[in-house]
Amino acid sequence: MSKTYANGVTALCGIDVRVGHGEIFGLLGPNGAGKSTLVKIMMTVIRADEAAGTVLDKPIGNKAAKRRIGFLPEGHRFPGYLTGGQLLDYYAALAGVPRSARRQRAPELLERVGMADWHDTRVDQYSKGMAQRLGIAQALMNDPQLVVLDEPTDGLDPAGRRDVRELLESLRDEGRTVFINSHLLGELELVCDRVVILQSGKVVREGRLHDMMEASLEYRIVTAGDPSPVADALRRGGATIEDRTVLIPSRDVAVVNRVIDLLRGAGVAIESVTPRRVSLEDIFDEATGGGVRRAVVARPTAKGGGR
Repeated sequence: MSKTYANGVTALCGIDVRVGHGEIFGLLGPNGAGKSTLVKIMMTVIRADEAAGTVLDKPIGNKAAKRRIGFLPEGHRFPGYLTGGQLLDYYAALAGVPRSARRQRAPELLERVGMADWHDTRVDQYSKGMAQRLGIAQALMNDPQLVVLDEPTDGLDPAGRRDVRELLESLRDEGRTVFINSHLLGELELVCDRVVILQSGKVVREGRLHDMMEASLEYRIVTAGDPSPVADALRRGGATIEDRTVLIPSRDVAVVNRVIDLLRGAGVAIESVTPRRVSLEDIFDEATGGGVRRAVVARPTAKGGGR
């Protein structure tokens, strides 16, 4: 995919992304990286300058494939005068879902997203978090094989985000593919099978999340004394020294033991040796060059307006 807007801004620079069947896939990147543009092209909301590929094994934009996709856009706006049940019925009808299936699925999905008691309540009475849960239910009304969610936990409190994680995992267990665009790296870290990180319209990191985190395992050795007498030898071995802490970027236990022997041989006492796997935020920070992280990455907090 490639896309340059009329104002001259290049959103995508010939990126190549592959999402496997039956996985939870995370699309990451700082603001302006091209994430929303990619999703909109995939959903045919906008046109690409150049695009080749398939969605659900059909060319992008294929009508039969689009009927098998559930979509929740970021910042959605639902008609406030409809009840929750009416809204699900309305959007499912637009997707061509038969009336009998709509009547059965609406209450089932409202219960699944924790909104069973709000079936007959007008949407304009919902909190932001409740509207987000309703939006996820809407994306499932056509019984999709691919579920595309743009910031699905926006407005949800910690309990709500946990419920969404469990829902996403259950969708994967059913054999569905879940495609998530989100800034909440801590949330994605808990559920994603694979991730792609975009920056300036290009893919800067891609892979299975477990492998990426395992490959970045490091050991942290805290010393009781000053390790500076053997600092040069430690650095030649690839270690980093921060005050009384020695960081070893390696999964190899033999390397760790050599560092321990070096420290003890110099009479430096050791307080602790701790293996540490980097977080998705650390991977994101490294892939995007560091400084952008503080401005654009949100970790899950105790705040939230949703029920």
